[in-house]
Amino acid sequence: MDYKTFQPHPDLESLISCYWTLEIPKTQDTQRQRIIPDVTIEMAFILGDDIKRFTSEDSFIIQPRAMVLGHTIAPFYIEPTGYVCTFAIRFYPYGFANFVTVPIKTLENTETPLAVLFEEKTAKKLEQDIIHAANTKQRIKIIESFLLNKLNEQATVNNIVKTTIDTLLATKGSTSISQILKEDLSKRRQLERMFIKQIGVSPKQLGKLIRLQSALKAMLNEDESLTNIAYQNDYYDQSHFIKDFKEFTGVSPKEFLGNENMTLSSLFYK
Repeated sequence: MDYKTFQPHPDLESLISCYWTLEIPKTQDTQRQRIIPDVTIEMAFILGDDIKRFTSEDSFIIQPRAMVLGHTIAPFYIEPTGYVCTFAIRFYPYGFANFVTVPIKTLENTETPLAVLFEEKTAKKLEQDIIHAANTKQRIKIIESFLLNKLNEQATVNNIVKTTIDTLLATKGSTSISQILKEDLSKRRQLERMFIKQIGVSPKQLGKLIRLQSALKAMLNEDESLTNIAYQNDYYDQSHFIKDFKEFTGVSPKEFLGNENMTLSSLFYK
């Protein structure tokens, strides 16, 4: 597997976490990969063979070749049908709302073709330009031109939403919403409404996902016990950590480590 990340243009770095590419040679023995929940929204272009996403044990859809994958709050399985070559844009939780007018909640746990979110002719041209670009550098130039033009057309995300997310990211999800708002209940109700509209999930749920991602990264990159990782990420104890881990991934931390079906998810956290 060849996974690479690239940094965005300075005018987009507050909205985009990174661009990434993934290339996997075709093999005879393809395996389903469990994808765990993420706080980000991604725009992806499938440049290789089709990729299946399973909707049940035996049923699947073919992912659109130019799509936006909204917030995922439950794990799901994908399986390549051959050669994998993907170019994608990873937006911060509040990032993508600056480029579209549809409610972000409608994108949750689903793949939405670009032609549904943008004017069809524009979306098709973008897809073809990305497909026929000579390399990743050209693809980044194409998508940045598209996004910078769109950014000028859209209203920006409310400042209280951005400030809350920035705090959650900076503290790895360990700061409570009450602490951020300093117990102002009227602001909390307002924040809840704006989060659902502009981010697609509640602030509490987003905080839990950010904290889990921090713990998962520590699991994969540090030689620490689960108990130490739990305390370092402000879980009450190891059992609290395991409970949250199972809620979002469907497996325990020990089951996650060394599981061949988790190879792709693990790659994104190393």
